[in-house]
Amino acid sequence: MTHNDNDAVGKGSNTQEQIDFVDLLLQLWRSKRTIAIFVVVALITAVVYLSVVKEKWTSTAVITMPDAGQITGYTNAMSLLNGTSTADINDIQQRVIGRFNAAFSALSETLENQQEPEKLTIDSAVRGQPLPLKLTYQGDSAENAQKTLAQYIQQVDEQIADELNLDLSVNIKSRTNELVALLATQEKVAQEQKDLRLKQISAALKVAQEAQIKTPQVQQTQEVTQDTMFLLGGEALESMIKNESSRPLVFPDNYYQMRKNLLDIARLKTDPANMHSYRYVMKPNLPVRRDSPKRALTLILAILLGGILGSGYVLTRNALRNYQPKA
Repeated sequence: MTHNDNDAVGKGSNTQEQIDFVDLLLQLWRSKRTIAIFVVVALITAVVYLSVVKEKWTSTAVITMPDAGQITGYTNAMSLLNGTSTADINDIQQRVIGRFNAAFSALSETLENQQEPEKLTIDSAVRGQPLPLKLTYQGDSAENAQKTLAQYIQQVDEQIADELNLDLSVNIKSRTNELVALLATQEKVAQEQKDLRLKQISAALKVAQEAQIKTPQVQQTQEVTQDTMFLLGGEALESMIKNESSRPLVFPDNYYQMRKNLLDIARLKTDPANMHSYRYVMKPNLPVRRDSPKRALTLILAILLGGILGSGYVLTRNALRNYQPKA
């Protein structure tokens, strides 16, 4: 075949392809009503889908650790229980928000595993930073999503407040029992010391009486020891016994400090309503755009799908009509 023949075949093929393409367009144009029916059916299906499908709206809130004033009662109580002037407020704030994070995550897992799952999430608001925390809830309406998220946050906050109050009550009981035991020990020791002192004076009095010593035989009383106490004389020793018997118990200085701590602890009254485990950076917002379904996108896809299905039907039908089996 010559070069001219090849050119002629190429031109013929291009012409045939162009004719086939034009013919396809003409076929589609002539069957535009059929294609339109497919598009209308697809649109109706999309509208029905949009009317029955459940809408999804997501409300978002951002929280961080509570202010010092939100846990003042708990902080003061812990300071008193630990016997320090001030507790490590930052450490308490970190532990409290940590408990909130754990409790909220547990609630999220519970809601996700129930028969009708609910989507509740908690995550860092800033990548790589533990705080603040971003909380989200997905509901079937904007108002419901906002309201439910606020309720779940309050629910977890009340739970943490009750837990802190319970922990505080346990610590108060434990510290009270400890102080009572320490005070009882010191009182017992003080009483034993008094009894021992009385026994020592009584023994010296007995020796003085046997030795018939009635008046002091020493000039410097500070030089008197246990062994020489009888030299003070019977009269002095009898006065000492009378005085020692009516004398109150002698306690060390820390005894009265422990008594004060015990009285302060007894006056402690915790109120969970005044304890909060978080502070809002942003309250649950009212979403303005739904997550799904996307109406505009759904309708556009319905039109495209209807057009594609209609065109495919028309071309397939025409091809079957014009098909001629080879002899």
